[in-house]
Amino acid sequence: MARSAAQWCPEKCVGELPSLGCKVSTGLPTLTIQQAINGGAKTLVLGFANSGGTLEIKYLPQILQALEAGMDIVSGLHDRLADIPAIGEAALRLGRKLVDIRHSPQKYKTGTGLKRAGKRLLTVGTDCSSGKMYTSLSLHKAMELNGIKSTFRATGQCGILVSGNGIAIDCVVADFISGAVEQLAPENDVDHWDIIEGQGSLSHPAFSGVSLGLLHGAQADAIVVCHALGRQHMRGLPHQALPSIAETIRLNEQAARLTNPAAKVVGVSINTSSVSVEQANILCAEMTNELGLPCFDPLRHGVGSLLGVFI
Repeated sequence: MARSAAQWCPEKCVGELPSLGCKVSTGLPTLTIQQAINGGAKTLVLGFANSGGTLEIKYLPQILQALEAGMDIVSGLHDRLADIPAIGEAALRLGRKLVDIRHSPQKYKTGTGLKRAGKRLLTVGTDCSSGKMYTSLSLHKAMELNGIKSTFRATGQCGILVSGNGIAIDCVVADFISGAVEQLAPENDVDHWDIIEGQGSLSHPAFSGVSLGLLHGAQADAIVVCHALGRQHMRGLPHQALPSIAETIRLNEQAARLTNPAAKVVGVSINTSSVSVEQANILCAEMTNELGLPCFDPLRHGVGSLLGVFI
């Protein structure tokens, strides 16, 4: 959450407030709550996410301090801020806003699978947290710079924080996931691309249901597979082996073709941060030759090798 804001909307960020024991940084100035307010900050964003999206009690003192100092609070967790008595009571007493961006009051219909105008790209993964949001935003930005009509469609809390809108698809009741994605990325001009942020992985036992609903609702014309190099197993599941990229391509194309028979994988985005730049270049070149698809690290290489798909 924190790095998403710092990377994609730095103009809105004043600084960071590390919690006790925090060992990572966004690179923003470290500020106290009062220093942040003096610098123009009006909101404290809870810049973290964990499995299950729960709010640990250790964060309460800083949240309450921010409320008392005059800040609103933004959270991307499953736990609703107002449901935590100390936070809800303080916000009500002080007149502060509590914004749970993962939760939406919108109503959704079930999916139809009906063909709709416009073009759509969906990022998918060999695992969760494999670079789907970063790849989607990088593609959208590159397309805008090259005069290609596109819109980034956020489906998770970090993407919503960056773009200001979207649907946290993991909070949608299962029956309505594909319909929510149809609503998120509706009909559009025939030369317009919706870049839909993917979630989870078809191969992850915990999150495959969300991934499948996204595939069916997206009706994707193009799919980009995202992979984090160096993982030994599915995230959080030491007993669950990672699928190969080739197997991930096969699974996602097969599932996507229920609602778009022409759906196909057009590229592979790889997080190569675990190896050197030289090793990353060699690896991506080898995968390009093996798969017959552009393979790239969007951070190190950019996404230029994929732009030809959209022109």
